[in-house]
Amino acid sequence: MNKLTHFDSSGQAHMVNVGNKDITHRIAIAKGAIKMLPATFKLIESGSHKKGDVLGVARIAAIQASKKTSDLIPLCHPLALSHVSIEFLLNKTRCLVECKVRVETTGTTGVEMEALTAVQIALLTIYDMCKAVDRGMVMRDIRLLQKSGGKSGEWKSKDK
Repeated sequence: MNKLTHFDSSGQAHMVNVGNKDITHRIAIAKGAIKMLPATFKLIESGSHKKGDVLGVARIAAIQASKKTSDLIPLCHPLALSHVSIEFLLNKTRCLVECKVRVETTGTTGVEMEALTAVQIALLTIYDMCKAVDRGMVMRDIRLLQKSGGKSGEWKSKDK
C-alpha cells in the first residue's frame, strides 16, 4: 500500500509539492445518485417543480463546485479546469437520479476531487430544491469511476 502523501515524515498535514511532476492531460469521472419518493421524481422528470429546472440548476452548481474544490478541501491544489461535463440519468423504476461528472485538466495533479465534489454538490442541490416535498431523499454510491493521466496512469473502478 502506498503511503499517505498529505503527511510529512513527522505526521504533520501538508499540501503535496507537485512542482516537479510532469504536466499531463488528466481526466476523472465520478458518479453518485439520489433516491426519492415517486412524486418527487415525477416533479423533476416533468420539469414541473415550482422552483424551476431542478437538473439545470444542479448542473450549474456542479460546474461551480468543481471550480471551487480547493476552497472546500483544505489540501487540494487550485486547478485550471479545461472541461467539466455533467450527465443526469433518470431511473424511473427506482425513483433515482444518477449524476455522472467528467472533469479534465492539463497539469501536474489529478482532478478526482473536483469530479467527486461536483457529483456531491449536484446531488445536494437536488436535495435542496426538493426538500420541501421530500426530506427523506438519500444520496448514495458517490464514487470515482475512473481517472487517467499522471504518474499512476489509468485507473478504473470494478464497480460501474
